[in-house]
Amino acid sequence: MRKELLKCMYKNQLAELIYMSQDGKITKRRVKVYKIDEQHFQGYCLLRRATRTFNYNNVLALVPVIEKERMVV
Repeated sequence: MRKELLKCMYKNQLAELIYMSQDGKITKRRVKVYKIDEQHFQGYCLLRRATRTFNYNNVLALVPVIEKERMVV
């Protein structure tokens, strides 16, 4: 998972993840990853519209967001 987050950070991509909070609530979030540590990573959460710190153990699934450019005619 850390490897996927590093790819997102270096490619300047958003990461879409299913995250379980400390109280057990599950949410789907899009995060722009800023910093990666051993146990946590930090990024801007588009759902909460704030910089947040996430725990690796609470991430249930992670997928990089790949957006294709649209052609204007």
